[in-house]
Amino acid sequence: MILIDGKKAAAELRAELKQEVAELKAKHNKVPGLTVILIGDLTPSQIYVRNKEKSANEVGLKSEVIKYPDSVEEKIVLEKIKELNSDKTVSGILVQLPLPKHIDKQKVIEAIHPSKDVDGFHPMNVGNLSSGYESSIPCTPLGCYLLIKKFEPSLNGKKAVVVGRSNLNGKPMTQLLLKENCTVTITHSKTKDLKAECLEADIIVAAVGIPELVRGDWVKKDAIVIDVGINKTDKGIVGDVHFEEVSKNVKALTPVPGGVGPMTIACLLKNTIDCFKRSQI
Repeated sequence: MILIDGKKAAAELRAELKQEVAELKAKHNKVPGLTVILIGDLTPSQIYVRNKEKSANEVGLKSEVIKYPDSVEEKIVLEKIKELNSDKTVSGILVQLPLPKHIDKQKVIEAIHPSKDVDGFHPMNVGNLSSGYESSIPCTPLGCYLLIKKFEPSLNGKKAVVVGRSNLNGKPMTQLLLKENCTVTITHSKTKDLKAECLEADIIVAAVGIPELVRGDWVKKDAIVIDVGINKTDKGIVGDVHFEEVSKNVKALTPVPGGVGPMTIACLLKNTIDCFKRSQI
């Protein structure tokens, strides 16, 4: 079994992006800018935003974090997004989720101009992705896709099973695999015989949020398994895949942590650079 090392892949991608930013700076005399809005003081969000800022600086992006208390009015946030939409030094805008209850998540997502939506959550980007047009792609599915492609460059005709149907992971992941000519089955917690579906798969992407759901006897020998899950348990952080069992049976597997997670932030930087490049056309 080959362990798909997300940390290594993310470091390689960041090195490529750093080179690209240097070239863009030489060509346009400016660099892509990422602005993150952080509302409230949730520890996981603060850690995540700090990591984003550190990675952005590492590759040479202009990085800014705007912080608000969780009592901030929705209209203040929407006004700030409007201001950032028209700021030419800002290539990408990201509002860190989750948001306080009094702020409408969908309103915030739709306020970000699609050309600066580095999360790929705006309905226009969602529609473009599903139609096969150019779009910003949500960072986690994009990271999964790049890990799969690194390991298996041709996915033509492969049978893929996506476990989970969320807008953040399952649905965009399906679109990316369809684009590669995979035959894709979307499954979820209500699927009748999930084990039987997984046993058919050449590629499994587990993103359902159920600790260690995918077991060793659910996978075939030459399968590639990508584990998106991050679940806090008594044993510590575990994925949606039972690592010990599945690792004995498959061709390749991502660990948790150290698999998909590092690629998510690297893909955010990639999306920011892509937004910048499209704005220069």
